[in-house]
Amino acid sequence: MANEVQQFDVVVIGGGPGGYAAALYGAAAGLNIAIVEFDKVGGTCLHRGCVPAKEFLETAHVRRTVEHASNFGIEATGVTVDFAVSQNRKNEIVDRLFKGLSGLLKGRKVTIFSGTGRLEKDLTVTVVDGADAGVVAKGTNVILAAGSVPRTIPGFDIDGTLVLTSDEFLDLSALPERATVIGGGAIGCEFASLLSDMGTKVTILEGLPSILAGCDSEVATVVQRSFKKRGIDIRVGVKITGHTPKKGTTTIAIEGEDGVETDMVVMSVGRRARTEGLLADGTGVEINAGGFVVADSFMRTSAPNVFAVGDVVAGTPQLAHVGFAEAIVAIKTILGEPAVPVDYDRVPWAIYSNPEVAFCGLTEAAAKEKGYDVVVKKDPFGGNSRAQIIGDTEGVVKIIAEKRADGSGGQILGVHMAGPWVTEQLGAGYFAVNWEATAEEAAALIQPHPSLSETFGETLLALAGRGLHLA
Repeated sequence: MANEVQQFDVVVIGGGPGGYAAALYGAAAGLNIAIVEFDKVGGTCLHRGCVPAKEFLETAHVRRTVEHASNFGIEATGVTVDFAVSQNRKNEIVDRLFKGLSGLLKGRKVTIFSGTGRLEKDLTVTVVDGADAGVVAKGTNVILAAGSVPRTIPGFDIDGTLVLTSDEFLDLSALPERATVIGGGAIGCEFASLLSDMGTKVTILEGLPSILAGCDSEVATVVQRSFKKRGIDIRVGVKITGHTPKKGTTTIAIEGEDGVETDMVVMSVGRRARTEGLLADGTGVEINAGGFVVADSFMRTSAPNVFAVGDVVAGTPQLAHVGFAEAIVAIKTILGEPAVPVDYDRVPWAIYSNPEVAFCGLTEAAAKEKGYDVVVKKDPFGGNSRAQIIGDTEGVVKIIAEKRADGSGGQILGVHMAGPWVTEQLGAGYFAVNWEATAEEAAALIQPHPSLSETFGETLLALAGRGLHLA
């Protein structure tokens, strides 16, 4: 049906989390929807990002568990890792999820065109290459969900062997003896943690004054302290000037410091929007200086009936679950239904390093910068019975609340955690922050015993004025 214009209620360019969520949610409301995807639905998150990385991090977790099995009276000797097996397992998981997602889209009668989509000025989308090259799909509305790709820095050409981004790293079948991660943000720390736990000697190079710069400083300190104890070399405030390859290794040059010799460089310096070739001339869609699509709080771009969601949007967290939420806002707006814009200051964050990090809301520093008089309570996992049972006591729960006249905590402004399985514990904190609960209101909810979540509950009790174990 190439060159024949096909009509849809919504045409979505990009089949990643934001794109497929928009398609599924819109189709559930009865809209006729098409997705144009150049690779596979699921996008970076499913195929080259979130899901594959977490499978490898779980492999590292299993290795740590086996290494410390003797603490539980279980003897396990000769522990080895066949990373190729983990790679195969990852591929099987991704394939199952891909097939499941494809089945969902098919079941809701979403049309999928294979190729790269380009928005024209009249709300038509041309498939410019791929199996469906030449197809023209016209939407009453169009959603741009083209996603993002890894950034690199000058002088570091990606070759897939010596210098890698997350895309190439997640296809490895073996790990190096030495690796240097450039970038100490969330993704960089996940890769550093994974590599270290799998036996690789790791160096992190970060240009900012600390790793995990977007996290609360005390939570970041927990991770940094753990990393250093495990032998990860962390260098912050550095300026990298290039590298010199030699016989399968390379030496990274650092201004004013000794260089770092390494077997692999993992680039983790952020992601840029995939907007090259996305728009034909005259669409009226605004692209900012950084190459991202500008959208308002209802995900509307500057062009009528054109929306944008996910990593391609300017000034938003590049998180899959944010793309999900934005997709719902966009579809509700298209349907004329009331929509609640995403509050980007209160979205949940999860970092799957060892120790894990999870948070939402304001950090202590950000709350003070906004003019809040705050009260803060912290409770380490060291006193938590479940943490001691599982043998993982490193970490802390920190909650920031607006200070009441009596010194107790009022509205909860931020919840920040580092420690065992905190990525699975943040739900209660997320609800507390987003429902603007007070410390007393949230503290009235019972936490099961023994559980890791008791540390969150105990911190709330202390904020409300009377803790059981925490002053």
